[in-house]
Amino acid sequence: MEKPKIAQAILVEGKYDGAKLSSLVDALILTTGGFDIYKDKEKQKLLKELARRQGLVILTDSDAAGFRIRNYVTNLVGAQYVYQAYVPSIPGKESRKAAPGKEGLLGVEGVEGKWILQALEPLMTQAPAPEGRPITYADLYDWGISGRADSAQARREFCRRLALPLRLSKKELVEVLNRLYSWEELDRLLNRS
Repeated sequence: MEKPKIAQAILVEGKYDGAKLSSLVDALILTTGGFDIYKDKEKQKLLKELARRQGLVILTDSDAAGFRIRNYVTNLVGAQYVYQAYVPSIPGKESRKAAPGKEGLLGVEGVEGKWILQALEPLMTQAPAPEGRPITYADLYDWGISGRADSAQARREFCRRLALPLRLSKKELVEVLNRLYSWEELDRLLNRS
């Protein structure tokens, strides 16, 4: 069964939330790293740009910490660019954890997929294909930012030049680039210097 597509970027708290979500929908999924979002200026800038260009879905846990993060990011990027998605407050603990969280509620990673899909249902569309050729892992290699001896430094410079967070995984980088640029735009930009 094909996963439903979400055109907006989706923000969750942690990597396990992101893994759960990626098993359910086809979307650009980013994490806040919990409260790290308060000091990660690069990620803040990326969220503002993605929210302005395509909208941002915030899907945090239903505990106090999740709502603090949700409110912070909403104020950061502008409420007009945000769709708020909520999971129900269900008592329990995630199977990977030894003890329940402070409030004893399941987070995004712990709730049944049906609740997440229900929260995202209004956004499920057949997202339009990007204009031009999509950016691929092979392009990262061709541009010298992946798979080569000096790629790490080149990738840092590449991300700085495009004002992207330095800690994006290769998968996240390709997804973000495809949301912000066409291959043609990015290739022109990179070859201008």
